[in-house]
Formats: sequence, structure tokens, C-alpha cells
Amino acid sequence: MTAMSPRRGGAPLSRAVMWRLAGTSALRHLERLGWNPVRHPDLRSGRMGRMSEIDGIGTERATCWLAPNPSAMTLDGTNTWVIGEPGAEEVVVVDPGPKDGVHLKRVVDGIAAQGRRVGLVILTHGHPDHSAGAARFSELAAAAAAGTSGGSRAGGVPVRALDPRHRLGDEGLAEGDVITTGGLELRVMETPGHSNDSLTFWLPADRAVLTGDTVLGYGTTVLEGKLGDYLGSLDRLRKFSEDVEAATILPGHGPKLDDPIGALDYYIGHRRERLAQVEDAVAAGARTAKEVVARVYSDVDKSLWPAAEWSVKAQLEYLNERS
Repeated sequence: MTAMSPRRGGAPLSRAVMWRLAGTSALRHLERLGWNPVRHPDLRSGRMGRMSEIDGIGTERATCWLAPNPSAMTLDGTNTWVIGEPGAEEVVVVDPGPKDGVHLKRVVDGIAAQGRRVGLVILTHGHPDHSAGAARFSELAAAAAAGTSGGSRAGGVPVRALDPRHRLGDEGLAEGDVITTGGLELRVMETPGHSNDSLTFWLPADRAVLTGDTVLGYGTTVLEGKLGDYLGSLDRLRKFSEDVEAATILPGHGPKLDDPIGALDYYIGHRRERLAQVEDAVAAGARTAKEVVARVYSDVDKSLWPAAEWSVKAQLEYLNERS
């Protein structure tokens, strides 16, 4: 998730409310009514106008199914990634997205139409716009499997995540795990910062890095975790991407990035630049996150200032810890 815009009347929605909205079908219904209170100010139409540019993007093995939950927090919507080896009957689904029946059924039906079934669901992290639909998706996917040669799966398709609260089944995910469903090789990396449970997945056959909300297709991400952890994750991803010659980043929101090194250099440089600006603002007398934002983010749409405060708080905590 990235940012936040005001409610009608100017009062900002809280981060918790934003995440809950993004994890439901509410935004799709609000868009149909022509009013989305959490629309990103850079997405003028607010009606998923960029859907044709993002829905269906990917690599040989990974395809994006864009969820209809556009907002300032989710950009064009959540990217649900369906990953499978060419010709394989089983696929892995990364981030089913919000609890929106239309979206979940569209993904399940699309997979079934290809003569495939979902063998596993995995989560980049537990924010509702990525995970709220996981349980229902698991049920739908298991029911759809009854119509394939693989048969149905009692209890639903397993959902694996770092945080036990978001798992369905006995297995979680952790650093170094390798997912081999349907003949895939999908490697797991822990990359905290956006959230404490953030994961990145490496798909070596396509040289693709699935970053969740750690790196987005455009803009920068909001931090719920610690800035020190996030900077460490970015540095690690930068070195990793160079070492393995990564070809593309498949993010949790926005279009894919075919220059991983350039994208990560931008993210790292942006965070370091903002941190220096926050230090300067504090030295100039700013004492609260709100005061820092007024100085540092004066060139940013004011509707995004509340989200900027979350990041500034993380930066102030980092500076205090470092000192």
C-alpha cells in the first residue's frame, strides 16, 4: 500500500479503515457509484482506467489478475499473481487479494478454463488487500478442482504465509523455503519493512522477483515496520538482483518493472534522500511528524500527507535509535 486520500469533507480516513476497505468489495461498488473516497489523486478517472495495462501482464510463468480495489493505498488495485510451469496442471496463486467474490471467482474460473487447478496459495504479507480473500479463494479453488482430473481437496487449498494468523493448513513460509508445486521453483526471502511479515519470492526460471509491497510498480510504499529493516531489505534485494541478474520485478501493485536494479536504486536513493530531509527538518526545529511533513513534503499533494506521517514516524524512530 502506498498512500491515503481524504474523505468527502476533508477528514482523513485512518490507516486501519483504509486497509479494511481495500480488503473488501466496497471500493468496486463505490467506483460503480462514481465516488471513491480513497482514490489516488494521480488516478483521475478512478475507474480502473489502467486495468488493460496491468491485468494480464507478467512473464512466461506468471500472470497478473488485477483486483478491482483501486485506491490511494492500492494504486490501480492489488495484483494477484498466478504462477505455473508451462503445461503443468497445478499452479501457485500469490496474494488472492480482497474478499471480493467477483475477483476471486474470476481468477478461479480463469485457471479452470486453462484446464489447471490451484495447488497452493501463498501470501507476500497479511494486509487485507492481499490476504482478506484467501480463505474464500481457498474454498472456491478446492471446489473448482472437483471438475479437473486432480479431484477436490478436503478442507480447501493450503494457504501459506509467514504470519501464522494468515495460514490455512499446517505449513507456513520462512527464509530459505523452496516451493515446488506443479514443478515450480519459487524461493522465499524475508524482507521486512513495509510490514514485519513481508516476503519476497524469486522465480529463477523467469528471473522474476515478486516483491509484494516492498517495491511497487510506481510511487513508494508506506512503512508499518521499522525503517532500518526496510533499508536492509532494499539493500539485500539490490545485491540479490544484481547477483542473479534479475530481469523483472512483479510488484503487489502497479505495472511490472523491467529494470530491477534501476528501480531498487531509485527506492534506496529516495529513502536516503527523505531521511536526510527529515534530519534537516528536525535540525530546523520541527518536533512532530506533522511538522516534519509540512517541511519535507511541501511539494506533495496534501491529501497524501497523512500517509507521509506514517513514514516520517518510522524515520524519526530510526534516527532516535541510531543516535
